[in-house]
Amino acid sequence: MLTFLLPLVKYPLIAVIVLLTIHFVADFLLQSRWMGNNKSKMWDALFAHTFVYSICFIGFGWKFVLITFIFHTVIDAISSRATSALYENGEIGWFFSVIGFDQYLHVCILIGTWYWLFLRHVS
Repeated sequence: MLTFLLPLVKYPLIAVIVLLTIHFVADFLLQSRWMGNNKSKMWDALFAHTFVYSICFIGFGWKFVLITFIFHTVIDAISSRATSALYENGEIGWFFSVIGFDQYLHVCILIGTWYWLFLRHVS
């Protein structure tokens, strides 16, 4: 384990706050307009977004980055296409429901990955 992550094992609430902070910065602030506008129709835009997003978690190690990249790519491939269709059809309620569920899944994956990689063997 990376030694600077030891406090995150001892204080799991701090780990969750760190994960959520990185998630917010990576998923919203670092997503360019091009990525956001095109990830539902262009694979290179989706991969650019999910790469930038995932690399922000490098402090948790390469396994964490790889797992995050795979899951974030799959989730966003589905949710971005769904939200684009819903928005075009004027179904704004469902549009926001899918965005909310997308965020819920991202948070679950981040916390689950962190637990699996760093806490499951801690007694």
